[in-house]
Amino acid sequence: MRGRGAVDNMEDPEALGWAFKEWSWIVKALEEGRQSLILRKGGIHEGREGFRVSHSRFWLFPTEFHQQLEQLSQGGQDWTRQLAEPNSTELQLRSYAEVSAVVPISDEVVLERLEPLHFWSTETIHARFHYRQPGLYLLAVRIFRLPTAHVLSPDSQFGGCRSWVELPTALSTNGGQAVLDDRQFHHEMDRLQTALLGTCDC
Repeated sequence: MRGRGAVDNMEDPEALGWAFKEWSWIVKALEEGRQSLILRKGGIHEGREGFRVSHSRFWLFPTEFHQQLEQLSQGGQDWTRQLAEPNSTELQLRSYAEVSAVVPISDEVVLERLEPLHFWSTETIHARFHYRQPGLYLLAVRIFRLPTAHVLSPDSQFGGCRSWVELPTALSTNGGQAVLDDRQFHHEMDRLQTALLGTCDC
């Protein structure tokens, strides 16, 4: 998918020009390997077709839009309270995701089995599931973190209730290291598959 505003980085074919907006606390959890999935319904600017997984690799774009502590699980809240306050108001892109699988969820029963694998609260996920029409998308993702973040200047195009943000310039992923090693990541994917199949002993 290409938009009219992105500028390719011709010297770096691995550079990424799209970012995915997610609560900053969830981005932090992904960066620390505390969860390896994203659950998404889509924002009011997604259009009639709703959310689509338009990119298989993308930056994680941390946002505080709609973010509230009570919308996390108790474990998520306890962990969040231990985090240091951010010492900068700059917009930093420090990590990117590679999508391993996309799973449409149409059965609400599955949500309960997924609860051990993420930090959203039960109420938050069920509210997302029922928004507009029942259903959610699950993205299984592997996260890579850069030693030094890319810093972006404020831009009005970054605002709004939407999932995808097109960056002015594709940004290099050089130096990105997997947050989980192969063994750890495969273990998380096994846990996810077990939960989806209904035999979860998480």
